[in-house]
Amino acid sequence: MRFLLMSARRLGLPRRAVSQILLTQLAIAGGVVVLATGLFLAPLSAQLDDQAMRRALAIAQSAAADPSLAADLLDSGASPDSPVQSSAERIRRATGAEYVVVIDLDGIRRSHPSPGRIGLPVSTDPGDALAGREVMEIDEGTLGRSARGKVPLLAADGEIVGAVSVGIAYDSVHDRLLGAIPGLLAYAGGALAAGALAAYLVSRRIQRQTRDLAFSDIAGLLTEREAMLHSVREGVIALDRAGRVRLVNDEAARLLGLTPDAAGPSGGLAGRPLDDVLGAGRTADVLAGRVTGRDLVTVQGPRVLVANRMPTEDGGAVATLRDRTELEHLGRELDSTRGLIDALRAQDHEHANRLHTLLGLLELGLHEEAVEFVTEVVGVHRTTAEQVTEKVHDPLLAALLVGKATVAAERGVPLRLAETTLLPDRLVDPGDLVTIVGNLVDNALDAAVGSTAPLVEVELRAEGRTAVLRVRDSGPGVPVARREEIFTEGWSTKQAKAHRERGLGLALVRRLAERQGGSARAGETADGGAEFSVVLPEALR
Repeated sequence: MRFLLMSARRLGLPRRAVSQILLTQLAIAGGVVVLATGLFLAPLSAQLDDQAMRRALAIAQSAAADPSLAADLLDSGASPDSPVQSSAERIRRATGAEYVVVIDLDGIRRSHPSPGRIGLPVSTDPGDALAGREVMEIDEGTLGRSARGKVPLLAADGEIVGAVSVGIAYDSVHDRLLGAIPGLLAYAGGALAAGALAAYLVSRRIQRQTRDLAFSDIAGLLTEREAMLHSVREGVIALDRAGRVRLVNDEAARLLGLTPDAAGPSGGLAGRPLDDVLGAGRTADVLAGRVTGRDLVTVQGPRVLVANRMPTEDGGAVATLRDRTELEHLGRELDSTRGLIDALRAQDHEHANRLHTLLGLLELGLHEEAVEFVTEVVGVHRTTAEQVTEKVHDPLLAALLVGKATVAAERGVPLRLAETTLLPDRLVDPGDLVTIVGNLVDNALDAAVGSTAPLVEVELRAEGRTAVLRVRDSGPGVPVARREEIFTEGWSTKQAKAHRERGLGLALVRRLAERQGGSARAGETADGGAEFSVVLPEALR
């Protein structure tokens, strides 16, 4: 195939892929027809020769089986009027043989189609037949080339008295061979026409699929595609119509966490079902098209991804992935910063009011009342910080809870620690627990605002090396039917903000908990509010 395409280019034949493929297929079809015809004709000639020799032998055997022929040979001489000549000519005319020659033990012809040759020695050696062996051969004689059969002629007592030689004209064999060729060529022509039609139909289909490109263009596109797929900073994963992986570029493998172990024993992802590669979950549902929409957010491992899926003409699809992990963290930090700014703004307003109150007390000469007022204000903030640090010894978590308490106070929601709270400074990874606590407290504050008796309670305690977290609020609670659904990506009762998607906080909480072998569940408080429980085994040293 490759040799034919190179030859086509050297000869200046069309460069389009469909034209080269059509010419190649026609050349192959023609070559196969010629080869098949030759392979058929070669044994046909040998078969016709064998048939002619066997026919000559059969005629000779039939003639020799006539007992009168041997008796006439012994009783008559070598003359054109002998009964041997009459019998031989009768057999020749009846069978259509070229000649029937009866030979005596001396090799003298007793019969011949040309009477003038009777009485003369035969032109070929009759030794084998006179020795009692039957002979089949193609040989040249006085009448030309012929297919011959020779058999011994036996008397009544079984003694060899001569031989019978029968010849079939070789021209008749050649004519039969030539007569078979037109029919054979007709069949070969029909096969070639069918092959040419099939080649044309196949080439038309290839033309549509390759968009009438040349092989060099296809090779260039393939090279460019490979370079582009592995250089872009977006993940690209292609699927066929059955949901099997066609290709995964380097960035997609990194974003999806596909290690060499995930590639299977063959070391490649191509051909494997997407659900086997990624496992069941929202990411597989989004990439497989079971969840539709644009810019769908999903969580895969520690990463927050944005996926878009585009179907292809052959029933497959190409999905692109963008990493929004850092952007999501920045969005959450922005939310926290805005909350702190609002709290600081409120505190600034309150601080101005307190300064005015203090100034008034001093101007009125109420010095003792001024001292008590300042002591009370400072004591409230100090008490909150001291309460947190007494029960939560990890500095990151303590700082987070102090800050959340300030924000909660400004929103009119008391944030308190449960009496059973006690967490030592032995956390293996404080960052994950900070993320979990921050998300749950933020959700609890949003739920508690506006309730009859707003309250958020946080419980943090250690059970051996296991960290247990519970966050309770006075909000409306979570219906039993939705206590699992709330942990899926994209589920939220809040309106999405401009800088980030909603519905990721609880999904991240559960993903972080499960990554450490723990769990995250939603329940209900005695007052009907929501209670979220997170268990993190091996979280403490």
